[in-house]
Parts: sequence; C-alpha cells; structure tokens
Amino acid sequence: MNIGLRRFLVFNRLPIAIVLFALGLLLGFKVTWWVAWIPMLLAILMIVAHYLIGPMTLIQGHVESGDIDGARVLLDRVKKPDWLYKPVRSSYYMLRGNLSTMTEDLDQAESDIKKSLEAGITEKGYEGSALLQLGAIAMKKGNMNEAYQHLQTALKKGLPDADSKAMAHLQICQILLQRRSYKAAKMAFAQAKNAKSTNDQVVAQIKELQQYMSRIPG
Repeated sequence: MNIGLRRFLVFNRLPIAIVLFALGLLLGFKVTWWVAWIPMLLAILMIVAHYLIGPMTLIQGHVESGDIDGARVLLDRVKKPDWLYKPVRSSYYMLRGNLSTMTEDLDQAESDIKKSLEAGITEKGYEGSALLQLGAIAMKKGNMNEAYQHLQTALKKGLPDADSKAMAHLQICQILLQRRSYKAAKMAFAQAKNAKSTNDQVVAQIKELQQYMSRIPG
C-alpha cells in the first residue's frame, strides 16, 4: 500500500468510520440490509483499529530511518495508551522509554519500560533487553543494588545477542568492583569477554577494563 494512503487511513480512521457507518445505514434503508452490513463492519474495524492499534504500524518506518522526531510525533497521537492491545501497548511504552533514555529523561524512561514489562513482552529476548535497560538506568541513577538485580534477571531471562550479554556482564562487573567483590568481578569480566561482542563500544570498554582487572590480585 502507498505510504501516503496508509498514513491517510491511519490518521483518519474515525472520520472514515463515520462515513462508512452512514453509508451502511443509507444502503440499509434505501437498498437492502444484506449489503449494508459490509460498510458497517468496516466502520467497526476502523474504530477498533483506532483504539487498539493506533498509529503504531507507522512508527517502525520512522525508527528504522532514524527519524526520531517523526516517531515521537506519532507516539504523541496516542491519547489513550492503556486502551491499546497488550502487545501493541508493550511496544508503545518500550519505544517511548527508549526515546526518553536518549534524552536522558531517566525517570520517564524507567516508568515506561516498567509499563512495557507489565503489559507483557511476547518477543523472545525482549524482556531481557528491557531488564538490561532498567539495569543501565538504575546504574546511572546510582541505585546499584537495583541495577544488579535487573542485570542478573536479564541474563536469566535471556538476551538476544552477544553485545547485550557482554554489556550485562560488564555492568555487573563494575558493580561488583564497587563492592570490592573482586573474585566475582573477575568471573563477570571473563563472561563479558567470552560473549565475544563485536560492538566497537563494548570492545573498547572491555579493553579499558582489562588493564584495571589485570592489576587486581587473586
């Protein structure tokens, strides 16, 4: 479907539903109710899609193209997020949490990611990724005990790739170093290296931390 037509349909579901419903009534009274049910059914589907899906089908394209402002505008069009269908609601809060993380609005990001988890994340590995983000946010806020719990749970739930696993183990290592649990920190660091991340930032962190870890006795 043409993207322009798709956007028009998504943005105008309710007016289109009203027109279709009126057309259905007109056909029912003027022609036959055997035909009238078709536009009326389409009207009901339009209304259901408006409240249960919203503009979420359009947002992915903006995210993939790096148009963060466009994605944020679409998110702001959702006036009743709690009315969204659960998997859609989960995606909505996760995306909003990611955008808040990018702007360092950590409290909002934390709140939204928790709401995403409460809605129920169905995609494999996404729950672990959400918990990894909560762990990173807790570390930035200085809540190390909470961060440690989130990171450990993220690893238990499963993370989708080597980069995420390495990052989780690195952050756990940093927390353990602050606690002076050097033996456990070395084990976490070894697991971070064994994850074999290819992300340049993660690899750089491992190399930087390697110099410090090599000076720790035991």
